[in-house]
Amino acid sequence: MFSIFQPNRNGHLRRIMTLLEEANLARIEHQAAAEHHGALARMYAERVKRLEREVYGSAHVPLGEGTTTTPKVGDEKPVVYALGANRRDAQSKA
Repeated sequence: MFSIFQPNRNGHLRRIMTLLEEANLARIEHQAAAEHHGALARMYAERVKRLEREVYGSAHVPLGEGTTTTPKVGDEKPVVYALGANRRDAQSKA
């Protein structure tokens, strides 16, 4: 009759199991986020190397593993990548 005042071991275990499941889900989410940020860091490192080669020439900055040579337009300056589509046209007129 007064079992409401008795400690309920099953309730405590259920709560611990819920907390354990939440902790495991949080670990998986953070691990996936870490992998994503690691991939972004590698991508930006490769972009920096590519842009440095375009700015300074390939003699100063060695190619990294798995990277390709930068495309060039004839014997002109290296191609500069930009968000604006008209940027390349503006540079060739200058």
